[in-house]
Amino acid sequence: MKKNSIKNTRINGEVQKELSNIIRGEIKDPRIHPMTSVVSVEVTPDLKQCKAYISVLGDEEACRDTLAGLKSAEGFIRRRLAAGINLRNTPEIRFILDQSIAYGVRMSRLIDQVNQEEKTGEKDGEHEEAE
Repeated sequence: MKKNSIKNTRINGEVQKELSNIIRGEIKDPRIHPMTSVVSVEVTPDLKQCKAYISVLGDEEACRDTLAGLKSAEGFIRRRLAAGINLRNTPEIRFILDQSIAYGVRMSRLIDQVNQEEKTGEKDGEHEEAE
């Protein structure tokens, strides 16, 4: 099975959906932030390894705590994943913090700030004509 085959893509989607349900509804660890989402999942073609990209809506401490909570619950998550999805092997899960959403929000704010500064500069007459 190739890495980007239809079967592998379908497995990635199923694992992502099941991981989201497990994290949202079954784990009771207080370290895991309630606004945690599974952004994407990459399962290797041999179904032995899995990278789960996690996004946490919170500060640095909330991100660290959430990763620590997920790491400690890894055995429970694998058992629930095995029960929820019928695969030949249940992959070993590695949680990776995905900062892309926070980065996008930050860049959007910076762009809005620059646009606002340009508008205020034009109103005040500070905007110079090109010579």
